[in-house]
Amino acid sequence: MTSDYGSNSFSLHGEQSSFDAGRREEARPVSEEGALELIQVSGHIKWFDVAKGFGFIVPDNGLPDVLLHVTCLRRDGYQAANEGARIVVEAVQRPRGLQAFRILSLDESTALHPSELPLPRTHVQVVPTSGLEPAVVKWFNRLRGFGFLTQGEGKPDIFVHMETLRRYGIAELKPGEQVYVRFGDGSKGLMAAEVRLADMSLPHSH
Repeated sequence: MTSDYGSNSFSLHGEQSSFDAGRREEARPVSEEGALELIQVSGHIKWFDVAKGFGFIVPDNGLPDVLLHVTCLRRDGYQAANEGARIVVEAVQRPRGLQAFRILSLDESTALHPSELPLPRTHVQVVPTSGLEPAVVKWFNRLRGFGFLTQGEGKPDIFVHMETLRRYGIAELKPGEQVYVRFGDGSKGLMAAEVRLADMSLPHSH
């Protein structure tokens, strides 16, 4: 069954779906050190997904997006590349486009916290009717942009959208993770209005 909730959720990463389909085979490390024709590219991180193992750079000079593979990132001493971070790379032309070969610099001072990222206009909002209550992540699909929380057997699942997570500074959820949730009635059942990780400091109740 396809949920109506997720119909627009993938706008979170713009053209990510088309990149995934067309360039997945390019998401691999560049290993050869031969006579490569490298070009230097400065830009910012468009998005980067550690779980998928790659992301994209938007060049300052108007060139097409540059593929950044996680092995290139880690080989050059970086563990992550957050959206908005400034980056300078040497890139090589591949059949499907430019791919980062070597990272020359990565400045995270310009990176955006998840809560600062622009929200897509899908208007996924609900008026909360509960307090901040404990729950467990039943499943969450970052690519589809939504998931469900559970308060235990016999209780209805609580729908949670990526927009809500980003509003509270959470990049994604993992099954079995403990959270606190404030929820209300959505068009298709209970829906999260606020989500806090169990290890985050909780706000005072109102």
